Amino acid sequence: MPRRGPHLTELFSLDGKVAMVTGGAQNLGLDMAEALAEAGASLVITSRQLEKAESTAADMQSYLEAEILPLGLDVTDEEAVQKAFQQVSERFGRLDVLVCNAGGAKLTGKGVNTDTMEPEDWEYVMRVNLRGTFLCCRAALPVMKAQGSGSIIIVASMSGMIGRDRCVYEGSPEMVPNMTAYSCAKSGLIGFMRDLAAENGKYGIRANCISPGGFERGQPEEFIRRYNKQSILGRMGKDGTDLKGAAAYLASDAAAFVTGHNLVVDGGFTAW
Repeated sequence: MPRRGPHLTELFSLDGKVAMVTGGAQNLGLDMAEALAEAGASLVITSRQLEKAESTAADMQSYLEAEILPLGLDVTDEEAVQKAFQQVSERFGRLDVLVCNAGGAKLTGKGVNTDTMEPEDWEYVMRVNLRGTFLCCRAALPVMKAQGSGSIIIVASMSGMIGRDRCVYEGSPEMVPNMTAYSCAKSGLIGFMRDLAAENGKYGIRANCISPGGFERGQPEEFIRRYNKQSILGRMGKDGTDLKGAAAYLASDAAAFVTGHNLVVDGGFTAW
């Protein structure tokens, strides 16, 4: 009997594709960028600091064969976003995968709780996570519509799905607890993704989220112990390993029938 469809390795291949990862110069962004390049894609990585993007690209180029374009980009700056996507179009002539990973938070005021947070800190979280993702998607869509295909992956968080038990921070005073502003922004990204998928499916464009749990990066031992007790797998995520498969899957034709989905990668933290 003849094979009914492409070989699995073909479905996961990104050969000939172009992928852009915002905030792709460190941590989870770097892991996802590496995964897409290993799957065969040409790569664009951005960072607020061009030098950081260039340094990361040079490091990656030492062990990857992919073509890598580093860009400096503040995703909240409309003009800078338009310029960056124009550079991508001029360099590659297409964009197949956009990973909206750039985000974050900052604190300039008295505290992280809702009753002590400064409005400007709340607004910063909304701006970098929500506005930044909107601007990047807005810039990518015309390119993807013109080619009749595309995969948009938005990095949300398990914090956008559940209220976080603050007991994990007890005994770790140096840790900054989860902020309601962050949860609000990440929840908003999940809602944005679902309607983005509904709006653009007719153009062959898929939109999905990845919602990671916590990843271990030298946090206090007490925090890690308390966190692990709340995870089904009994551990935090591992950089360099645990997010790569999710990104490669959603970017590829292996997920050609998957859109409007929030893929949770949290070791079971939210499934109890």
